[in-house]
Amino acid sequence: MGKIRVLIIDDSALIRKILTEVLSSSPEIEVVGAAADPLIAREMIKQLNPDVLTLDIEMPHMDGITFLSNLMRLRPTPVVMISTLTEHGAEATLNALALGAVDFIAKPKVDVVNTLNDYAEEIISKVIVAAQAKVGNIQNRALKPKSPAATVPEISEKHSVDVILKPAPIKTHISPTNKIIVLGASTGGTEAIKTVVKGFSSDAPPILITQHLPAAFSQSFVRHIDLATEMSACIPQHGQTVEPGNIYLSPGDRHMLVIREGGKYIIHLSDGLPVNRHKPAVDVLFRSAAQCAGANAIAVLLTGMGADGAMGMKEMHDAGAKTVIQDEQSSVVWGMPGAAFKLGCTDYVVSLEEVSHKVLSLVKSGNAGKVL
Repeated sequence: MGKIRVLIIDDSALIRKILTEVLSSSPEIEVVGAAADPLIAREMIKQLNPDVLTLDIEMPHMDGITFLSNLMRLRPTPVVMISTLTEHGAEATLNALALGAVDFIAKPKVDVVNTLNDYAEEIISKVIVAAQAKVGNIQNRALKPKSPAATVPEISEKHSVDVILKPAPIKTHISPTNKIIVLGASTGGTEAIKTVVKGFSSDAPPILITQHLPAAFSQSFVRHIDLATEMSACIPQHGQTVEPGNIYLSPGDRHMLVIREGGKYIIHLSDGLPVNRHKPAVDVLFRSAAQCAGANAIAVLLTGMGADGAMGMKEMHDAGAKTVIQDEQSSVVWGMPGAAFKLGCTDYVVSLEEVSHKVLSLVKSGNAGKVL
């Protein structure tokens, strides 16, 4: 197999230079060109036929989101977005991921040179994974007609629009139990999570989610989740009680754990060291669920690069929890669920569209074990 051919699209000459140097340092990558704007890039794509694009969001003549939308409609190609660590950058990046971008590289407002060079290994790995990603899996979902709940308006308070934007209740009639659902995801996970939570109603057991995202993106992402489901989504506080009908998203700069105190599940947030190079890490959440919930927990592992969550899922499986992973065919990257599958700790391997149905069937089965 030849080298991965990359085209860099960015209006900043400095960013083009840094990314070219970083990516060219990998023996697996060849930077075939660099374009200062989408109009130039459009012609270069035709001439150079790149395997992967890196794409800035804010550019002259045509913004990155518009360009990405046209690209995915006319010539689906793996894209890694270049995003700023701001609220605006977060919203634009999540929209890009919804349109079909595979992943993103976050750049700070200051000290761009050192920051991008410090993350050289991560940038290279994201481009290599993007070259192997199943862009069609993202694009097919992106091109489906969207319900009003899938579009995030410019709002400051979600509650003022909940009545209008929340989908009609799905009557599942789930009685309260000691069950909790813990879910982990990474590359491709922002869209996959929205697909899964759409299948849950307001009386569902609590869902705790760890998705690899920068802290600056957490608020925007939790708003996207909240608008996609009848459940209520939030970024929890340390010591918050876990309640049915709620989704709790790990903050982007701390690990999230669940413990058992006084007959209730309580969320703990930890500023500990990264695990599997991630903070938050899925393994941290899953291990805590294994220890405090045992057979009352259901673990779900969705698309993602690497192996975070696999060992934690094994610990949950050994403790009696039911485990569900997304199948390879529907995953953008089958790294994390694939790693769990290799450990032999997965009870069910299902397509993304079937995940919520499978989890709900496990919830309704009533096979809850004793709380440890």
